[in-house]
Amino acid sequence: MSQLSTKAVELPTAKGIVPVKLAHFVLKTSNYNAMVDWYVKVLNARIVLAKPHVSFLTFDEEHHRLAIVNAPRLGLHNPNTCGMDHIAFTYNSLGELLATYKRLARERIYPRWPFNHGNTISLYYQDPDGNRVELQVDIFPTARELQEYFENDPHYATNPLGAPIDPERMIAQFEAGVPFSELVKVPPFAEGVTPMAILDDMGLGQKDV
Repeated sequence: MSQLSTKAVELPTAKGIVPVKLAHFVLKTSNYNAMVDWYVKVLNARIVLAKPHVSFLTFDEEHHRLAIVNAPRLGLHNPNTCGMDHIAFTYNSLGELLATYKRLARERIYPRWPFNHGNTISLYYQDPDGNRVELQVDIFPTARELQEYFENDPHYATNPLGAPIDPERMIAQFEAGVPFSELVKVPPFAEGVTPMAILDDMGLGQKDV
């Protein structure tokens, strides 16, 4: 009987190896049905598998981008603990992001913190458990332009947070044909509003929330 010969195979050099993508995230909740319904609406997702103990959701070719686990024993979310602050999803264009805002507004789902960060237009939502989800669009088309903004823009140097925006006003300007370059300029803060107050409201400052 002949024996099959084997050839040694070396693992690739580990240096420089990085993940090829962020595949999915998993949430556990005691508010199962409401959480599944919220993420289906917000991400325009479809349910791949729904069971009493877990649901798998996706919005693209990936088999699942989110799993929601039903754990009735869990207590309420406490914002004054360490952990992940939010997860962000990027849209192809400002028009798509604003259209998503309008779609969710019809479902009475509104962002708690609509923001122009200078590098992104970002709409921060909170799910029924208090987890934050950022829907965003990039302002700069290339990584090089973004890096130049971080390194050289005087406004970013003095205010890296950006400022709140009014999505309804931005939609009206967008539909009126206001150029993209004007739409994405960081607006001034409203009187009496400070970056620190916003960070405190988001649970990222010094106050308890």
